[in-house]
Amino acid sequence: MNEIFNQIFQIGFFTAVIRIATPLTFGTLGELFAERAGILNLGIEGIMMLAAMTGFSTAFFSGSLWVGVLAAVVTGMLAGLLMGVLTVSLGLSQHVSGIGITLLGSGLSFFFYRLIFGQPSSIPKINAFATVPLPFLSSLPVIGPIVFNQFALVYLAMAVVPASAFILYHTPWGLNLRTVGENPYAADAAGVSVHLTRYQALLISGALMGLAGAFLSMAQYNAYTFGVISGRGWVCIALIVFGQWSPWKSTAGALLFAFIDALQLRLQASSLIDLPYQIFLMMPFLLTIVGMAMVSRNARAPAALLKPFRKEER
Repeated sequence: MNEIFNQIFQIGFFTAVIRIATPLTFGTLGELFAERAGILNLGIEGIMMLAAMTGFSTAFFSGSLWVGVLAAVVTGMLAGLLMGVLTVSLGLSQHVSGIGITLLGSGLSFFFYRLIFGQPSSIPKINAFATVPLPFLSSLPVIGPIVFNQFALVYLAMAVVPASAFILYHTPWGLNLRTVGENPYAADAAGVSVHLTRYQALLISGALMGLAGAFLSMAQYNAYTFGVISGRGWVCIALIVFGQWSPWKSTAGALLFAFIDALQLRLQASSLIDLPYQIFLMMPFLLTIVGMAMVSRNARAPAALLKPFRKEER
């Protein structure tokens, strides 16, 4: 047992936890904005996959990582726009539309990757983001190298969490968004454009999901592979329920998942526990399901979630 604790309580371990949590934080907050507006965006897995591919490909040919990040964000926003057309303008099933976008995004990412790179003998790679130590702060004992010696996108994720909380709970637009997600007919009666607000939420949602995909292919890894997302989009949806549609609680859930994921990687590498590696791979997802089941009884989703808004039906 002491050897297991020795594997955990290391600076490198907690540094890895924050990095693993970063794409989950972006994706979870993106899904949060959509669901707070009453739209369940099941397209998150495909959006992250397509954004990871477009971001990586753009960075590969342009030589600029930030141009790649921009391409990933634009990709996510276009996918969010498509989700809006299907669910907001046309009022189609959010379940079917989201799964369709996941299938479309995944298929397009595979197709365009093969079209662009063919079938090379070695995986194309880029010079990924390097860590950016913050002056003075990175020199602090323990917390310095863990929190303040990270990728630029990690710092961006740290800033997005309080910004999202502030926007949702302390701005008129955030109030309008939450009202649209709870009672769109009351919002409409108060002069709020339900369709416009939902489109705006989906654009923000797509942009954050695009950042999640970009981080995976351009910071956490330096290449794009077909397994780069590995179900993280579905995990983000579960984390929303776990966090009860709160930015802070959902981010805490992302950190918890990242902690378990980093732990199973350490245990695999150390061989301290003699179990098939598939058991370790299953641990984060299994415990996420257990945690979601425990808290979902008291979780209250936005009242208008999954319900299309048709003004004439008021």
